[in-house]
Amino acid sequence: MTLILFAVIFRVVNIQYFQGEKYRKLSTDLTVKEFTISANKGNVYAADGNLLATSMSKYTIRMDVVAVDGTVFEKNIAGLSKELSKMLGYSANHYQTKLRDAKKRKNRYLLIARNVGYNDYVKMKSFPIFNLGVYQGGFIAEHKTVREHPIGKIAERTIGYADFRGEAGIEGAFADFMEGENGLRWKQKIAKNQWKPISDVNEKEPIDGHDVITTIDVNIQDITHHALLRQLEYFEADHGCAVVMETATGEIKAISNLGRTSKGKYFEKRNYAVWESHEPGSTFKLASLMAVLDDKYIDTSTVVDTEKGRIYVNNRKVEDSKHGGYGEISAARVFEVSSNVGIVKLIKKHYDKQPEKFIEKLEKYGFTKPIGFQIKGEGKPYIPKPSDKAWSKISLEWMAWGYGISVTPMQTLMFYNAVANNGIMVKPRFVKELRREDKAEKVFETEIVNPRIASQETINKVRKVMENVVIKGTADNIYSPNFSMAGKTGTAKKYIPRVKNKNGEWEGGYYSTQRYVASFAGFFPAENPKYSCIVLVHDPDKKKGYYGASVAAPIFKEIAQKIYTTTPIDNQTVNQKVEYAALDTQYNAYDKIAYKTYKEVPNVEGMDGMDAVSMLENIGMKVQFSGVGKVETQSIKKGEKLIKGTTIILKLS
Repeated sequence: MTLILFAVIFRVVNIQYFQGEKYRKLSTDLTVKEFTISANKGNVYAADGNLLATSMSKYTIRMDVVAVDGTVFEKNIAGLSKELSKMLGYSANHYQTKLRDAKKRKNRYLLIARNVGYNDYVKMKSFPIFNLGVYQGGFIAEHKTVREHPIGKIAERTIGYADFRGEAGIEGAFADFMEGENGLRWKQKIAKNQWKPISDVNEKEPIDGHDVITTIDVNIQDITHHALLRQLEYFEADHGCAVVMETATGEIKAISNLGRTSKGKYFEKRNYAVWESHEPGSTFKLASLMAVLDDKYIDTSTVVDTEKGRIYVNNRKVEDSKHGGYGEISAARVFEVSSNVGIVKLIKKHYDKQPEKFIEKLEKYGFTKPIGFQIKGEGKPYIPKPSDKAWSKISLEWMAWGYGISVTPMQTLMFYNAVANNGIMVKPRFVKELRREDKAEKVFETEIVNPRIASQETINKVRKVMENVVIKGTADNIYSPNFSMAGKTGTAKKYIPRVKNKNGEWEGGYYSTQRYVASFAGFFPAENPKYSCIVLVHDPDKKKGYYGASVAAPIFKEIAQKIYTTTPIDNQTVNQKVEYAALDTQYNAYDKIAYKTYKEVPNVEGMDGMDAVSMLENIGMKVQFSGVGKVETQSIKKGEKLIKGTTIILKLS
């Protein structure tokens, strides 16, 4: 027993004095830890200053009920419960019961609320008991940052992200610049493996990241998104994209990429405009026509015999959509009616013995290599060359009408924009500047890719025939006497790759007669273009339509029309203004009477947000709204008594 006693004493002395520092450090390491406080990333702004992406502060509020003195707790529990009830929604009695139960169980980490915004967090700190702080009031606030897109899912793939999913879009491209400097805070381990802040202040405060100013225009983006969405829903298409580009600068004012879910809903699935390289079909005929014009092999008046709308090139059929063909027509008319036979015959006649010269033209037009965006995921184009193994006796002719090649929508748009820009090819860009503490650190200027893609004479000719496509060609269904447009329709059959099925059998390897890509590319106004635009719709329901003229062109028209009416365009002119004073007087009188007749709150659900706000304000209501697009819900239901001055809250889609 004596030996055991001496052994115990020796062990205690050894641990206490000789190894004490080691075990004290181990204890501290196990119970006190340094936690990182993530800095807010920089914001992403639209060109007009609207927020596209920002870091929002969110707080989880907990309470150390044991830290609160019993007398203070009893005196103020009713007041705290009442304030919590006002903010969080449950009854005051609910919170009283919850707090008393936690006091009995000596809960030092009671959950009060999650995802509390900054303003509510500040307000909570002033509540009874909580206003005594972390030691006497038991108020514990755990901070985190959440990335939010104030305009919702619109342009989500282009705005992008840099998180556990990887780095995509603008945020991914400028992740390093947007990252801030993290802060530090000490926390102590308490019961149930939970960690509690040691003090109210941080050891090191986080420093927020820096901002990116994009070229996106929120108004044009909203117009583009909803125009594309409506058409995709109607045609039950698989996916589609639409891009609007400012002609002179190359600034992307809007980009929408929507893919269909298994439930028939659409969301920003992938950045199809940048990523998806595909066979363009008839929109590529502009490159073919420009090549033969610029090389002065033909003029727009050159007559082409399209025969009966069908020819064979090395036993492969080329056919026009019009049964019986167009007969003998001019080269300009070949383009306007999108004659496959006509364009193939032109390219075959003049480049069959010198295909390299045609490829050189395509290289000049920007089709042979990627554009080189800052954002990741750009698709690779494919333009075959005579030296390639894949080159065949029909490669040149198939290229003429947009088959056997692969380009991205952004490459096609850049080419069409160059035509609108009098032959000057500018690089599409998404970012205007990088800003650090409200000071521009780097400004991105317009980058000229090719100062002259063709002679001015050629540019003038192709712009005129593009305008005629809308006036009297394949897109005459979108013609409007009120504003001018120019462009080209495209309808391409989708190639089904040859693959092995689950049974090990080969299938595919052909062009489908059921699956199509409908497209339209062009610019507006036709005389002095301000914007260029491309629209693509993949796999529309063939029963409802699949031609570029009926599927894609109406989207282009809606975008152009709404930009005309909502965005000032310097060169937009009106030839004549007619005023009808008597009619205006009658209209204004009716307007006043109509609004006076409202005695009940009208139903505005489903209306465009701008129209709903205008209507409700005109009948005397105050309107608050969130989001963009159509009205999803209204806080005061239809049919309720109208009280002027009442605030109604609208949630837009």
